[in-house]
Amino acid sequence: MMLEDIFAAIPLGFILAFMIGPVFFVLLETSAIKGVRAALALDFGVIFSDVVFILIAYLSTNQLLEKIKDDPALFIFGGAILITYGIVSLVKNKTTYNRIEDPTVMIIQKNNYFRLFVKGFLLNFINIGVLGFWLGIIFVFGPTLEMEPNRILTFFTTVLITYFVVDIGKIVLAKKLNKKLTAYRIYQVKRVISILIVVFGVFLLAKGVFPQKINNTIESQIEKRMPTI
Repeated sequence: MMLEDIFAAIPLGFILAFMIGPVFFVLLETSAIKGVRAALALDFGVIFSDVVFILIAYLSTNQLLEKIKDDPALFIFGGAILITYGIVSLVKNKTTYNRIEDPTVMIIQKNNYFRLFVKGFLLNFINIGVLGFWLGIIFVFGPTLEMEPNRILTFFTTVLITYFVVDIGKIVLAKKLNKKLTAYRIYQVKRVISILIVVFGVFLLAKGVFPQKINNTIESQIEKRMPTI
């Protein structure tokens, strides 16, 4: 039974690791620009927020879960924060770049790992769509796991471990770009990432304003890709 739960969780971990969202791009950016340890600190923050979401999904009542999952205001709030974060990053990145005398010079990064951990946590936590994802997983896989605490713990631990292992691979690959990153290239990378974050924020905002249309599209995609036990 335990092995069955583990094998069922591994594909889900791979899917989670390659879900295209702001965290996906920021993780690659952090590894390429600031290094492997910085990216790992960010990733630990992301995983910690996932653990919090899983606990919320598991411990809350069905009525509360449904209310959280379908409340458009939460998507509007999360989308607005992501859009604001992306715009602020764009402006800050441009200001920093304009102060550099020679944009062809390599930049040495100084890292605050705790700050990166918090950044990863908040960047994932404000994306209410992630909570919706874990709620969906609880609803789909909970009954097949008979809602037994040990089986659920094994299942979600395997999902997160698989996710983390795949992330390490992405981080190491992105790190290889570091030697080619001048100030100008770093500016361009950060600029693209900031724009992508704004785009994801707009998507969340749209999900809050037009919830039914977006939900139908997402549910159809999940049904096509979701592994079964």
